[in-house]
Amino acid sequence: MKRLYLSLIREHLDSCGQMIFLVGPRQAGKTTVSLMAAELNDDFTYLNWDNLDHRKVILSGVAGVAGYAGLDRLAARPPVLVFDEIHKYGKWKTFLKGFYDTHKGRVRIIVTGSSRLDVYRKGGDSLMGRYFSYRMHQLSLAELGRVDLPEREISPPSPGRRGDLEKLLKNGGFPEPFLKDDPRFLNRWRKLRRVQLMKEDIRDLSRIQELGQMEILGEVLKNQSGRLTNYTRIAGRINVSSATVRRWIRTLEGFFYCFTIQPWSKNVPRSLLKEPKTYLWDWVDVDDEGRRAENLVASHLLKAVHYWTDRGLGEYGLWFFRDKEKREVDFLVSRNGKPWFLVEVKLSSRSGIGGNLAYFQKATGADHAFQVVFDLDYVGEDCFQRKRPVIVPAATFLSQLV
Repeated sequence: MKRLYLSLIREHLDSCGQMIFLVGPRQAGKTTVSLMAAELNDDFTYLNWDNLDHRKVILSGVAGVAGYAGLDRLAARPPVLVFDEIHKYGKWKTFLKGFYDTHKGRVRIIVTGSSRLDVYRKGGDSLMGRYFSYRMHQLSLAELGRVDLPEREISPPSPGRRGDLEKLLKNGGFPEPFLKDDPRFLNRWRKLRRVQLMKEDIRDLSRIQELGQMEILGEVLKNQSGRLTNYTRIAGRINVSSATVRRWIRTLEGFFYCFTIQPWSKNVPRSLLKEPKTYLWDWVDVDDEGRRAENLVASHLLKAVHYWTDRGLGEYGLWFFRDKEKREVDFLVSRNGKPWFLVEVKLSSRSGIGGNLAYFQKATGADHAFQVVFDLDYVGEDCFQRKRPVIVPAATFLSQLV
């Protein structure tokens, strides 16, 4: 299926000479999208570090790869060269720097990886200024409806295909289980993905030896998605120090198992300053229905702020509110350091709109405040035209993001 990120790659290749770093979780579709880039240029070469024949080419050095890719041939436009999973090569930074500097302007380079390419730096000079990073997410409701590049952050609402939101809640947003829509396949796929994450990626690319305790940490985080992350309490449950828990959670973030969002504290009296909230990249791992819905919205918002930032539209951030009186709003999206809109997630609209939205909107001066609910059908009205707190169907709100 076509992806938004192929359009992003096309735009980059047409306008920028820097390398593309396409990073994201395992099975999100990075390899598929990078192979689709072959349709953007007839002169296309793909090298995967996990392929032994390709690895030999990479280990032959800059000149060997250039010869393999045919860079010594006259071409009407720069060829496209993909390096997949090259961060597993101990000298990947040095190699890429040398290759880019030697052939700058003569080739367009795409680098993909299932862990953040800057997490485990193993020496070599900085690549600063030589690449732009794009963070690839799983499928979202908006991407299922359109793959063109919107010029503004917020798009008009789109009805999409009936049932897509329910399929996302049930199957997650990773392309293969979403498209198959088969619970037995989903169960097997999730189990395999966990094994690959813990037993391969973390074992091979980090120095962590206590993989059994790391797996328990993953289960703890799964069961408290959306809650405040109490490092001391978690440390007691898995018998390690709180400092170790912090370090391990950063590692799990680096491998796209989970992500944390921090509390917003600017200009809000008696705001909470310490503990973040943690969510999972794969919201299907969250069993509780309400927390799964909240995690799905969190993932959609994270995808949006990453896309807007990576594309150069501004600086965006994802936060939450909680003060010492325990008033809370699930999410705040900031734009260029200022509050932009608030989001509270509910399964049902029956309880009406919560007072916390109005309180925090007044305290922060945010432009919009939404109570996103899952029991209302899609409405084809732009919710971002509303300035006061409003109840919005999830199908409407999510379709206006990315």
